[in-house]
Amino acid sequence: MSALLVGVAAALQAASAWAPGTPLPEPRANLTTAAVSVDGRWSLVAALGLEAGRTWRDVTASAFLYDPAAGRWRKLPDVPGPGRLAGTARAWRGKLFIYGGYTVAEDGSERSVPNVDVLDVRAAAWTRAADIPVPTDDAVSGLWRDSLVYLVSGWHDRDNVRDVQVHDLSADRWLGATPIPGPPVFGHAGAVARDVIVYIDGVRVDRDPRRFVLEASSWRGDIDPTDPTRVTWRRIADHPGPPLYRAAAGAWGDWVIFAGGTDNPYNYSGVGYDTRPAEPRTGVFAYNVRTGEWRELEPLPVAVMDHRGLVIAGDRAYLIGGMEAGQTVTRLVQVADLRVLLGG
Repeated sequence: MSALLVGVAAALQAASAWAPGTPLPEPRANLTTAAVSVDGRWSLVAALGLEAGRTWRDVTASAFLYDPAAGRWRKLPDVPGPGRLAGTARAWRGKLFIYGGYTVAEDGSERSVPNVDVLDVRAAAWTRAADIPVPTDDAVSGLWRDSLVYLVSGWHDRDNVRDVQVHDLSADRWLGATPIPGPPVFGHAGAVARDVIVYIDGVRVDRDPRRFVLEASSWRGDIDPTDPTRVTWRRIADHPGPPLYRAAAGAWGDWVIFAGGTDNPYNYSGVGYDTRPAEPRTGVFAYNVRTGEWRELEPLPVAVMDHRGLVIAGDRAYLIGGMEAGQTVTRLVQVADLRVLLGG
């Protein structure tokens, strides 16, 4: 290869927003993840989820912490209680709050849990906050104004719920907010940016016959700052690409960013409800809550699915673990420079 071509290739690689991160200690999908700031220093937590075997025996309660400055993962004490899937996490004042999820028994039965488990990152110790009033899993969560966590829709034991449940972190009490007007869903993706909740797609339940169907819709909820239990919901333009299940999402400034996922919904094993193996996608896109613009972004280097969140730490986004092609549970960590990804 000529020196010119080598230089061009190097420049293209340097301009890429995505880079490989330090792999997880073990392959893990369906992780509950978040970034926690303690004394101005970021840590990433990856907890719960599914190990490589993808059976009920492989649902785990283990947890890991990553120090970006040191470039190392370390083991944390297990999350209290049984292993579970489809939790969601938010960070607040040096603590990580893990909301809900579901357990899987040997006979295949699943139960949504009300747990709110709280990790003090500095002490590496778990405590328990007030239970979720309607236990949910596969919900969307977001932190609003460093005070309230919103849980949007999701699955409760035998069906989806329209509930929007709000955790007042300072008071450790739960409030009810305006329910979603669209179909209740699970496995949707979204976050809170500024005073806006954004979520997309997920799986709805059709009644006759009863079946799980991928929902193709995008929604925006504007939170009333004078009464944050009031949310004005409206359907917005569809996002780029096909509808998605268990994509990752996170908020950065005015943007809610979505990455990966699949267009064939499945139970925890990665095999679709239609009995076809689900395969992951590389698509990345974002919604601007100020302008209402959808923007397609640089795709993932490696297609992944089975995520509970896109972890935002400063100007970096981390997509941790998941399933690669062939329903392979992975140690992979993909990291994006958000300034490059979103063009400044």
